[in-house]
Amino acid sequence: QVQLVESGGGLMQAGGSLRLSCAASGRTLVSYVMGWFRQTPGKEREFVASISRSGGLTSYADSVKGRFTISRDNAKNTVYLQMTGLKPEDTAVYYCAASPLGYDGSTRPPRYSYWGQGTQVTISS
Repeated sequence: QVQLVESGGGLMQAGGSLRLSCAASGRTLVSYVMGWFRQTPGKEREFVASISRSGGLTSYADSVKGRFTISRDNAKNTVYLQMTGLKPEDTAVYYCAASPLGYDGSTRPPRYSYWGQGTQVTISS
């Protein structure tokens, strides 16, 4: 089992950048495919990005492609989401998640077994 804690959220103006971190404890992070999702009130949780165990494969939602970058440091048991060119529509609670399954793009929430508590990102126009 793994415990996930996100950090790095906050309030930012449109066009700015933020880096989210997801620190894992318990089982080593290299055992898991990792993903970032986001959710706004009244909407379903939305895929943002995913990364394979080695970090060699990544996937992104079309809405963030070219602006967000997912990465991982298995030695530090941490996954990152670098967000640039932020827009008001990026406002959401961002969650990191861990999947014990094989990497297939890993865009669907049911593939993930462990979730963090979320960190709020608010982008003002």
